Amino acid sequence: MNIGVVQSVNRTTDLDAIFTRMQQMDIHSCQLVCWDRQLLHTPGAAEKVVAAMEKYDVKLSAFWCGWEGRRVWDFYEGQITLGLVPVDTRADRVQMLLEGSDFANKLGAKFMVTHVGYIPENPLDPNYHGVLNACKTVAERCAKNGQMFLFETGQETPVTLRRALQDIEASVGAGCVGINLDPANLILYGKANPVDALEVFGEYVRGVHGKDGKYPTDGHFLGEETPLGKGKVNYPAFIRKLKEVGYTGDITIEREISGDEQTRDILMAKALLEKLIAEL
Repeated sequence: MNIGVVQSVNRTTDLDAIFTRMQQMDIHSCQLVCWDRQLLHTPGAAEKVVAAMEKYDVKLSAFWCGWEGRRVWDFYEGQITLGLVPVDTRADRVQMLLEGSDFANKLGAKFMVTHVGYIPENPLDPNYHGVLNACKTVAERCAKNGQMFLFETGQETPVTLRRALQDIEASVGAGCVGINLDPANLILYGKANPVDALEVFGEYVRGVHGKDGKYPTDGHFLGEETPLGKGKVNYPAFIRKLKEVGYTGDITIEREISGDEQTRDILMAKALLEKLIAEL
């Protein structure tokens, strides 16, 4: 397992700056995150990213594609604003993900990732099939582009996510979808212990975030993100379990703050993860 870091890009991103920073941290793998739809249509943008990654010896592990429209990261409005679940924004967001898959193809990415939203826990909920049909459309485009469509964990229980993946595979084909496992998100949303979650969907995991956090203590709001090793993810047990289920991909550090503190936390996470991977 190699250590990577999440990097966000938009039309104004200084690629030399972000990849120089990675080089200074001795990190050579990243997931690129983009919420800027216009970047996806900017002539030559993908080629510039590829050239910069080659210049700084950076490997792209996945392209993380966002979607436009209102989004609220909580337990109430999140249900009606996030991902492909809201009916009123679904078609436009599917279209952006299709555009994202095409952009990812230009980057040479094997995986495209997004948050699908609060997938209905009840498979008999009429909206469940609407969400799945949207996901199938995206999965088909990804397959056409030689990619796997990865669902980032957090907003659904592990069994709901596994069911959705199985139902999509039944229509589109085996191997078209997988999981980008963010262990902290499972805790922040109060959905599962990430170590136990690997018992449910371990064979679907194709990407992993290195992030940490605490369980929610309020029924309206997510738990608190923390530096890696300071939250409730049991990283020694988590790394052991990843090895047990045969995961050999990257662990991509994500720290959702900025500035010097973010750099310190990323370096601390890198040191801890490298130690655990080597020792366990």
